[in-house]
Amino acid sequence: MKRFFQLLIGGFLLIALWACDTNRVFEKYHPINETTWSQDSLVVFNIPVTDTVQNHNLYINVRNDINYNYSNLWLFINIEQPGGKAIKDTFEMVLADPTGKWLGHGFGGLKTRQVLYRSNVYFPQSGDYKISIQQGMRDSELKGICDVGLRVEKSH
Repeated sequence: MKRFFQLLIGGFLLIALWACDTNRVFEKYHPINETTWSQDSLVVFNIPVTDTVQNHNLYINVRNDINYNYSNLWLFINIEQPGGKAIKDTFEMVLADPTGKWLGHGFGGLKTRQVLYRSNVYFPQSGDYKISIQQGMRDSELKGICDVGLRVEKSH
């Protein structure tokens, strides 16, 4: 019973810390259906931008099953600003070290990894920015990816 209350208090503290994250501007996860990410399936985030003065850091977040077959994940990323101008990029996300140890954190069979994608990003105009992420691995049906997320935070 004592252990239960310790976990309960710890959970409340984590929620309180998460709620006090003043640098976060946007953070969202999209679940991957049945943990199978098709190569032609896009994960799309719409980010409302009002601050065109402050620079931001962009993070890619991935939750993977420990049965995921690879140590990395190649991503095709498209950033479209209001008005249609777009930037396309390829990004490698390392999920495990050379010995096979998962770099993310988590309990049981699910690991969460957050990696800095771009730092000091300047949004030149206000409006909705659309960031699309597509898996770029050789498998047309990639198994073991559970969620894909994006975090935007103020840079210092």
